[in-house]
Amino acid sequence: MDRLRNLASQKAVVIFSKSSCYICHSIQTLFYELGASPAIHELDHDANGREIDWALRGLGCNPSVPAVFIGGKFIGSAKDVISLHVNGDLKQMLIDAKAIWL
Repeated sequence: MDRLRNLASQKAVVIFSKSSCYICHSIQTLFYELGASPAIHELDHDANGREIDWALRGLGCNPSVPAVFIGGKFIGSAKDVISLHVNGDLKQMLIDAKAIWL
């Protein structure tokens, strides 16, 4: 859990992903299109990926990826990110975390 917390706070936007997950790719693309440059941690390419996967499940991520952190705070999975985007809150969260500028 400590490793997860450290990784999640290294950049304004952090996404835990798996290279074979098409939903993860879609979420990453959304952040890039909004102008953010997230840190991407591919759990299937990380030596500690299984440990991080279990820590994400402990946060309530099921499935464990994608898991998104903004400003070090756990935001949720794909459905949470899409909901925030649709209602207009995601962009403001990115601005507040200094992940994007207007």
